[in-house]
Amino acid sequence: MNFEYFISKKLIKTKGYKSKVSSPIIKIAVTAISIGIIMMILAFGTGLGLQQKIRDKITAFNGHITIRSFTSNQSNQNLQPIDARQDFYPKFESVPEITHVQKTASKYGVIRTENDFEGIVVKGVSTDYDWSFFDEFIVEGRKLNLTENISKEIMISEYLADRLGFELGDKVIVYFLKDKDNDRPRLVAFDIVGIYNSGFLEFDKQFLMTDIKQIQRLNKWEDYQIGQFELMVSDFDDIQQTGIQVYENIGSFLNATTIVSQYPTIFEWIALFDVNIALIVIIMVIIAGINMITALLVLILEQTQLVGILKALGCQNFSIRKIFLYNATYLILKGLFWGNLIGIGLLLLQKNGKIISLNPETYYVTHAPVYIDWTYLLGINLGTILVCLLMLLLPSYIITKISPVKAIKFD
Repeated sequence: MNFEYFISKKLIKTKGYKSKVSSPIIKIAVTAISIGIIMMILAFGTGLGLQQKIRDKITAFNGHITIRSFTSNQSNQNLQPIDARQDFYPKFESVPEITHVQKTASKYGVIRTENDFEGIVVKGVSTDYDWSFFDEFIVEGRKLNLTENISKEIMISEYLADRLGFELGDKVIVYFLKDKDNDRPRLVAFDIVGIYNSGFLEFDKQFLMTDIKQIQRLNKWEDYQIGQFELMVSDFDDIQQTGIQVYENIGSFLNATTIVSQYPTIFEWIALFDVNIALIVIIMVIIAGINMITALLVLILEQTQLVGILKALGCQNFSIRKIFLYNATYLILKGLFWGNLIGIGLLLLQKNGKIISLNPETYYVTHAPVYIDWTYLLGINLGTILVCLLMLLLPSYIITKISPVKAIKFD
């Protein structure tokens, strides 16, 4: 067995060596590491969770990348159709990072009731629509059932349903604005088959989901004419570069924009979470490291006689330093164990119980979202161990200054 590890193990098992002074200091150091790990896990779990959830909500209504006519404005209404018969549809083979392509079209409208009215955007989707981002929003009913015939089914947000007094199964009369001065507003009666709540009020206040054929009919478009393509990417971190590649591989009359470009304010805001996470990690690691330095110095001071005896027996300074570093590593691991246990437990409690609620008007979510991934958990633990041990190398150098003669007489 390794000599240094053997001595360190004996010291750890011998509880009696801890004095009334060193015992609380060591407990404080372990507690500081545990609290630091808890704070870092919560910062990563909730910070990344909020970023991902907001990103997914925007994606559910817009896709990652949008392709539309250059002559179209950037509003939610598609005024200028584009041809759906493109080389990149249904599979964008020239850009492997694109995982899915879907057709959509949108049109402004107004819902009128006996007591109120609301301006909305009716978004038409086709059978190729990816519902994976939208499924979790459905609170009542079901998603659209699209067939070859024009469907009158519609999905409305819980916000609009409550505000206008609609329930599942009701008919909704939507007045569509005229496109030309000599056109009369047209009305369509839709059947509510699903009610959703994304928690993103900016979208819940506007969007109704229906069959794209309804938009084509209202706009007097051909079957092959659509409002835009929505693309999904495999790696969101590279979305800007992927957006450039998409732009370079579409026709000269088409334009490609990413959701980061469409909603710059929101993405700039959630990017600040990375700064907050980094600050929390730095502060917590420094606090844990300082407490471990204090604990190590106390351990060395408490075992001064042992240091003197080991030196008298011929042990090298580095070998004795390793004994105390092994001891410090044990304390760090002990703090990590409790920190991980409590930190991950709190994340799981929030994920399953949704205890902490948030204001959707401010945070775009109703509950604090949680993202648990072993990558950042492993990084937190390994990083804490490495930084703390590096910080302990310098104070452990004090062992070289201890004289064996004085140390053996030390009381």
